[in-house]
Amino acid sequence: MKKTGHPPYQDILFVDTATGDKFVCGSTLQPEAKETYEGKEYPVYHLPISSASHPFFTGSQQFVDTEGRVDKFKKRYTRKVEAKPAVEDKAEEKPKKKAAPKKAAAKKATKKAQDKSATSK
Repeated sequence: MKKTGHPPYQDILFVDTATGDKFVCGSTLQPEAKETYEGKEYPVYHLPISSASHPFFTGSQQFVDTEGRVDKFKKRYTRKVEAKPAVEDKAEEKPKKKAAPKKAAAKKATKKAQDKSATSK
């Protein structure tokens, strides 16, 4: 491997600008700013957001609903769920169709298959 093909790997101090949290992690970033952290000087990279300030990781995540779309969906869904039992009741009231036409069609199909096999011999 060529030594000139890769940027140098070093410890960098990452600072979350939203909360001020700091942590050191290895990276190939080359920031020019430097800062002392726990008695040692590190290059500094400022993050706009990290796990210390992201709503998903902090547990303060809130769903932002524009124009009440979630409420509209819930209303439509509850209407469909409520209407579904009524539809099922109507289906139970209808008389069931006889299965005779299906049996007749099945008999015709088997008879045709038998005729074909008899003529191919």
